[in-house]
Amino acid sequence: MIELGVNIDHVATLRQARRTYEPDPVWAAVEAELGGADGITVHLREDRRHISDRDVQVLRQTVQCKLNLEMSLVPEIVEIATRVLPAQATLVPERRQEVTTEGGLDLTREPDRVTDVVNKLKALGIVASAFIDPIEQQIELAAKLGFDAVELHTGEYANVTDDMALAEQLHRLEVGGQWVRERGMRLHAGHGLNYRNVIPVARIQLMAELNIGHAIVSRAIFVGLRQAVREMKNLLDQATQVRDVRAAQGVGAPVLDYQRK
Repeated sequence: MIELGVNIDHVATLRQARRTYEPDPVWAAVEAELGGADGITVHLREDRRHISDRDVQVLRQTVQCKLNLEMSLVPEIVEIATRVLPAQATLVPERRQEVTTEGGLDLTREPDRVTDVVNKLKALGIVASAFIDPIEQQIELAAKLGFDAVELHTGEYANVTDDMALAEQLHRLEVGGQWVRERGMRLHAGHGLNYRNVIPVARIQLMAELNIGHAIVSRAIFVGLRQAVREMKNLLDQATQVRDVRAAQGVGAPVLDYQRK
């Protein structure tokens, strides 16, 4: 079964809109776990626009499932990661002016710096993951730099509006997933996934983890966070059951096997 990592950044975004103490992302993590989350994901940005240092520290002390810390290469953030010791750290790009992460980390830009951070994380028993685009050069470099896992950026897939482009982007993810697996790394994916488009990605062979935030928090406004997580977890379970049956039969998943609702 695929692990569901629930990103609770937007709970903190709502709190920061009024610069008060609620809603508390720590409470959100509890509700997400009760709904079946396999992991809690937070992005500690350099500008602290949503998740705070206190959030990360308290989450580390209270989260019972996997805590995944999304982080840049900024030394201050790296130091916090090495002190807090999340179960997993995902290196992501970060720009002050962006609303949300706009693409994968370019590992060709500062490979020595990336290697240094990865080595520090792994020496402390932290699983090191790279959030990158489904490009063979990037995936090959992730393996060479020592990453344990690759999280494929699914933003381009999530943003397309016609079936032909959708098929092309899903194929990119399927091929990227194959490259990741061939190089011995764990396969993750995330960004822009929601209740309508997640099933084809969940059916990619040996997909191990999906990180989803905005869609779940948005759904939670109407049904509560625990139920929103439960609904997404059920979708992933159903998708992987079909995937595993097809794999046993030697049948691949249809590219457009999902419904627009």
